[in-house]
Amino acid sequence: MGLNFRHKCLDSEKQEFALSVSKSSRKNNISRRHALNMGLSTLAVAGAGGAYFAMTQSSRAQSATTDTMKIDPKTDNITGSKDAPVTLVEYSSMTCPHCANFHKLVLPELKKKYIDTGKVRYVLREFPLDRVAFAAAALARCSGEKKFFPFVEMLYRQQDSWSRGPGSPAPRLFKMVKQAGFDEKFFNDCMRNKDVSGRIEKVMNTGRTEHGVNSTPTLFVNGKKVNGVSLSDIEELMKPYLKG
Repeated sequence: MGLNFRHKCLDSEKQEFALSVSKSSRKNNISRRHALNMGLSTLAVAGAGGAYFAMTQSSRAQSATTDTMKIDPKTDNITGSKDAPVTLVEYSSMTCPHCANFHKLVLPELKKKYIDTGKVRYVLREFPLDRVAFAAAALARCSGEKKFFPFVEMLYRQQDSWSRGPGSPAPRLFKMVKQAGFDEKFFNDCMRNKDVSGRIEKVMNTGRTEHGVNSTPTLFVNGKKVNGVSLSDIEELMKPYLKG
């Protein structure tokens, strides 16, 4: 497990993203697939396209400050006590396999020992490395505050089933949406939601320019970057804040 958590997904590792509809309809309804792809295409133009372009541009990254990275309960995805002595911020990409490993193998133990006991407040910030990750991040935000984290964990648990494959990713993402209890209208409305795409772009660009994020997962403990992503790496940096 240790070796996996020393690796990260770099923003130079872009995945090819097909927006066109697959020629083979198989058992799926073609008109429905077309509608889903139109929604996904709209998101790519309105938000993900801009974010994808922004990630290719060079920027001067500033050092992360020792504050709590300007946590905003109105816009950040947060779980845990607001009075916790430690704020853990994760920048994550939904299609990154190392992020999936972190969410499946490290975060559950971290949640049990520290988040659920009031010692850590956890903040998940989007840093999509490709347009499929951007779309998945948007769907998670659209799911609402109460369903956000369950939706994210579902996507990470089943990452291999929707994040890659032939043709458009829209039908695969829609399958995840249905599994979470949402419908086609939710999917298409979310893919066209400029407020959501704009929020994700802002989070990503702030992480890149103000906190030097260039790979995922990247973690910060009270504003200090964690050198690694294993539980022991995180605990080492948390020690001074949890004494007493």
